[in-house]
Amino acid sequence: MEVQTKYIFVTGGVTSSLGKGIISASLGKLLQAAGFSVSIQKFDPYINVDPGTLNPYEHGECFVTDDGAETDLDLGHYERFLGIRTAQANNVTTGRIYFNVISKERKGNYLGKTVQVIPHITDEIKANFYQLGKTGKYDIIITEIGGCVGDIESLPFIEAVRQARWELGANNAIVIHLTLLPYLKKAGELKTKPTQHSVKTLLEAGIQPDILVCRSEQPIPTDIRKKLSLFCNVDIKSVIEAIDADTIYDVPLLMRKENLDKIVLDKLRLSPKQKTDLETWKEFLGKLKNPTEEVNIVVVGKYVELPDAYKSIAESFVHAAAQNECKVNVAWISSEDLVNDKLLRSLEKADGILVAPGFGERGIEGKVSAVGFARRNNIPFFGICLGMQCAVIEFGRNVLGLSEAHSTEMRPDTPHPVIDLMKEQQNLTDKGGTMRLGAYPCRIKAGTMAEQIYKDSLIQERHRHRYEFNNAYLKAYEQAGMVASGINPDKDLVEIVELPSHPFFVGVQYHPELKSTVLQPHPIFVKFIQKALEYKKVQSFN
Repeated sequence: MEVQTKYIFVTGGVTSSLGKGIISASLGKLLQAAGFSVSIQKFDPYINVDPGTLNPYEHGECFVTDDGAETDLDLGHYERFLGIRTAQANNVTTGRIYFNVISKERKGNYLGKTVQVIPHITDEIKANFYQLGKTGKYDIIITEIGGCVGDIESLPFIEAVRQARWELGANNAIVIHLTLLPYLKKAGELKTKPTQHSVKTLLEAGIQPDILVCRSEQPIPTDIRKKLSLFCNVDIKSVIEAIDADTIYDVPLLMRKENLDKIVLDKLRLSPKQKTDLETWKEFLGKLKNPTEEVNIVVVGKYVELPDAYKSIAESFVHAAAQNECKVNVAWISSEDLVNDKLLRSLEKADGILVAPGFGERGIEGKVSAVGFARRNNIPFFGICLGMQCAVIEFGRNVLGLSEAHSTEMRPDTPHPVIDLMKEQQNLTDKGGTMRLGAYPCRIKAGTMAEQIYKDSLIQERHRHRYEFNNAYLKAYEQAGMVASGINPDKDLVEIVELPSHPFFVGVQYHPELKSTVLQPHPIFVKFIQKALEYKKVQSFN
């Protein structure tokens, strides 16, 4: 087949959670810095059509793209590292592949043929491999294959990679295999056997890896690299050390030190288009690692036991910290714990309080209490999605005197539904992919904190929700001092609320954390940290 775009496939072995997404994003960043247009895609072996209906405890955060796709959290890493926008084509699951094939079969597309894993499922996978490349926008496509080599679920994807390499031809596609070198403390040595077995499994599937990236807690000595090279049929220069880093944002520089980008380009028969430029990245790291101030932020959420559940929020704090040249200490507090005296003990040392997004009734009153604590004590407050709705509920109860104000999501029979189901959501029965998803416009009201933050009158932000501010109560809220400072111009929906009488009290219906990147921190997070620093200074004088 005629090939203009080069393809890199990233597989994993030994164990999951080794960091294929970070390695893929780091390599993408290095290739981008060398002048190439790069995109990254994730193929997940689970049978869900997308992660939209998964509990965050199952698979971490659900990342939403501009076009409304509910995707794997690794797409967040791709966007944050490369500063590009991903879409539905960047994340494909086994469920989506089978859904597409079965839909075609029902339409008669296969002309009476017996539909099989090979060739029909693998052909559908390959078609999705090539989809981004066919746009002509990218020099290089990096494809991360989820799961581990040897998993039953991954077999069709691995077979599709084998076929794709053959179809694309030499020098047009390579395979990078990420694996683990465990360190046995008692023996005092790194063990290569798990990696050998992982590569053997890959070879049994017909794939010889071109590059080995070895995750390790210890530096990998030359003799270990030689052993891996010998037993895994990989050139010793292509045995790459991926040692544990202080921050994920160190990884591009560590991979650069290991010459990963140079080795990849050599194998793809490409020459750099420009001298690799990582100066702005290094500036970011310099600010991140050399803070001049420190601030304490409390995040109140339902899924705080799993860090990946709020991955984009956590990374947005990192970006904003570097921009403000300060260290942000984040305390993750379960909203179910915020009752009575625990509320005071958990929040009294906070310089800023963020109430996180979520769904369902569990922990809702703890979130409402956290909002009230921030409002009464003039602590900078930031609410995202459900966090914004909790701010509306708390204000309704304690300022407007609507003691039973609530959301119909949690209490359908509330006499004061200040948060209510959108009209277009009322007759839906399917849960997957039916929320208000993707980027929508928001018009900013002049003279507000929102205008100070965005310095613009019309913005676009990403959404993922079913419930909205009930406009029947808007006039009462604004008369009591809560301003709707951002409105969707198409449907007149409230997108941002704020309290002008408060130092910083902002709630947004959308998810700004999904658009924060290393080199373009989201302005709301930047302003929130700035206001938290100001609050801390005022408190130190009192």
